[in-house]
Amino acid sequence: MATIIIKKVKKAAHGHHGGAWKIAYADFVTAMMAFFLLMWLISMTTQEQKIGLAEYFAPGALSPAKSGAGGMMYGTALDTSGNKPSTPRDAARGSAEQKASAELVDTARATSLGGASDLDASRPAASVQADFSAIASLRQALQSMPDIAELSKNIVIEPTKEGVNVSLVDEDGRSMFREGSVDPYERTRRVLEALAPALRRLPNRLSITGHTAAARPGSARGVEPWNLTAGRALAVRKILSGAGVPNDNFMSVVGRADTEPVFPDNPYLAPNRRVTITLLHANPPAPANPFR
Repeated sequence: MATIIIKKVKKAAHGHHGGAWKIAYADFVTAMMAFFLLMWLISMTTQEQKIGLAEYFAPGALSPAKSGAGGMMYGTALDTSGNKPSTPRDAARGSAEQKASAELVDTARATSLGGASDLDASRPAASVQADFSAIASLRQALQSMPDIAELSKNIVIEPTKEGVNVSLVDEDGRSMFREGSVDPYERTRRVLEALAPALRRLPNRLSITGHTAAARPGSARGVEPWNLTAGRALAVRKILSGAGVPNDNFMSVVGRADTEPVFPDNPYLAPNRRVTITLLHANPPAPANPFR
C-alpha cells in the first residue's frame, strides 16, 4: 500500500506597512492641485493683473544695495553708500534718458529699514519702526488701486534723514504734470487722493517740495522754474487738503526750481522733474535745563 505524504506550508505573516504612503500621496495630490490652479490663474489673468499680483507679493519697500537684487516699491538692505540702481535692468534700456529714469525708479522702490547703516545708526529703533510702518501704509494705499499700476514707476517711496519721501517723478514719455504747467494730470490727482487717507492717519507733519529739470541750452522755457516748482507743490498741497488732510499737517510748501537735480551729472533728464512729499520726523524733545 502506497504511503501518502501531506506537506503543510506555513505562510509567514507580513508586518504592517503603516499609513506613511497615504500621507505622501495626499501631499502629491495637494501639490498637483496647486500646480493646476496656478496654471489656470496664469492663463485667465491679463498682463496688468499679473503685474498687480507680482507687486502684491513682492517684498515691501526695498531698494537695491550690496545684498540686494534688481527690481511702488527690490533689494534687501541699505549700506553706507545709500541706494544703488540695479544694473540688469539698465542693459535693456535704449537711451540714456530711459536708463536714468529706470535707475531712479529702481533706486527708490522703497527701502528696507532693517539693515544697519549710517542712516539708521543715529536714530532710535522706535523712529526706524515708525518709518517702516509709514512706508507699509503708503504702499498698501497704492496697492488698493490696481487701475494706477502703470504709474508704479512714477511713485518713489524711500526713507531719508529728514523722514519718508514720497516723490511723484516724471519718466521719459510719462509726466505727472502737464508740460510747463502747474496743473496735474488726472492720474496724478488719483494717486494723491489714494495717499491722502494714509497721510491723514499718520502723525508726521508734511513738507512738499517741487523740483524741475534744467533747460537744455538753446531751448525756450515757458514758465520761470521757481514759479513752476512752487506752483506744482502748492497744487499737490491743495489736492491733499481737499482729500481730507488737515491744513495743520503741512509744515512747508516750497519750490526749488532746478537747484537740486537727482542726477547732477545730467540735470536735463526727466526724473529731475518731481514733487516730493516728506513725512517729517518729529523733533526730539529738548533736554531739561539742569541749572534751573
